[in-house]
Amino acid sequence: MKRKRFLAIACCAAMAVSMTACGGSEIESTGDASTSGNEGAGESTGTNTGSAEQASSDFINYADLKIGEDLTDLTASIHLFNHRTDMNGDDYTGKTWKDYLEEFHKDYPNIQVEVETDTDYAESALLRLQSGDWGDIMMIPAVDAADLDTYFLPYGDVDTMEQQVRFPSQFAYKNITYGVPSTGNAQGIVYNKKVFEEAGITTLPKTPEEFQEALKKIKENTEAIPLYTNYAAGWTMGAWDAYIGGTATGRSSYYNQELAHTKNPMADPGDGTGPYNVYKVLYDAVANGYTEDDFTTTDWEGCKGMINNGQIGCMVLGSWAYSQMVDAGEHGDDIGYMSFPITVDGKQYASAGPDYCYGINAASDVTNQQAALIFVKWMTEKSGFAYNEGGIPIAADDDNYPELYSAFEGIEFVADDPAMEGQEDLLNTLNADSELNFNNGGDSKVQGIVEHAANGDESFDEIMEEWNEAWTDAQETNDVSISE
Repeated sequence: MKRKRFLAIACCAAMAVSMTACGGSEIESTGDASTSGNEGAGESTGTNTGSAEQASSDFINYADLKIGEDLTDLTASIHLFNHRTDMNGDDYTGKTWKDYLEEFHKDYPNIQVEVETDTDYAESALLRLQSGDWGDIMMIPAVDAADLDTYFLPYGDVDTMEQQVRFPSQFAYKNITYGVPSTGNAQGIVYNKKVFEEAGITTLPKTPEEFQEALKKIKENTEAIPLYTNYAAGWTMGAWDAYIGGTATGRSSYYNQELAHTKNPMADPGDGTGPYNVYKVLYDAVANGYTEDDFTTTDWEGCKGMINNGQIGCMVLGSWAYSQMVDAGEHGDDIGYMSFPITVDGKQYASAGPDYCYGINAASDVTNQQAALIFVKWMTEKSGFAYNEGGIPIAADDDNYPELYSAFEGIEFVADDPAMEGQEDLLNTLNADSELNFNNGGDSKVQGIVEHAANGDESFDEIMEEWNEAWTDAQETNDVSISE
């Protein structure tokens, strides 16, 4: 990876799909491995095995590995670096890392797993990746596709991995998968059903206009904040980027294939769809007074309890947030999840894709790689992690969707197609050169929407015109062909 591009990406804030809490720490498993949990952490042991062939003929690949049957006597100590700081402590209401590791050791008692978490993961992971100081497994940050085989072990070709997991193309290059998702997310809105009922909202909104009307009813008929922006957290604002693809267009090809070649992608299409209308929902809500009184004082941790007890009507966040809001108080049954209010030609769509993906260090020794692969597949197939977190199941044959998706009946999930061959890094390039960073920590630009809407010093169309100019300049700089 070129250092300039690496550091440019590293300066971005947390990715829109990330789930963060507070404080970084380490948890060591209580397996029977005789070696220390720190062994191999951050070391480049062995040779780079980032190819389709493994260094050992005894290595069992992802597709062939049978969890709970194969290699149950393997002894190793591995290190997992990830973003879930909230899963460290006893005060977490869901399953903690300690809980998962205890269950893992029932199948693999001799694989010791040290878990390290970091609050500023999106930035820290990129810096640690470059230094090599991260251990055996990490949640893959925003790296260029061409650099995946430099850092990560291949799981198999995409066609094979499609039979094993959902979303195998998120971190793929030249038809090889390097990342297995931890869970899947649908992009919608978490809301309080009781607040909506008290406001007199009898039908979930399906268009931007209907959504603004719903927010108006909440403000007029309840004491709740209609739409909570989570401005102060920063990374939460980047969540809005996740809706501009399949949700706003109904096309799986839009985000990774069309956006880079689209002329003025933030222009108003005139039919209530497209990226323009995703961000306009936020601008109008702020301008109309349907958000918190002072956006600078929002509280990410505090908002969970607030929506649980009815002080907030709704928040625009991925489905990963649902379980956190349910567990934040005594009124979890009041929490619901609905689709984003855009309708394309009479039908609603919901972008769906992976949360952070597990990557295995290509420089770890073969024993640690095998142990890491076992742990990743165990988390995917047997831990129940995706279900516990309110996510789309990752194992390809798992259709056990959480209850939160009940409101998505008749709504089509849209997973982004991979970039076209030879253009795997084009979107990253335009994101960096335009400084818009869609779906790549571009929270500052979305915070700007809130600021200008609240201050009334710039119209929404003026903001979108600036974004289009920045995108056009980046396209011209990189000699990108444009589709009208």
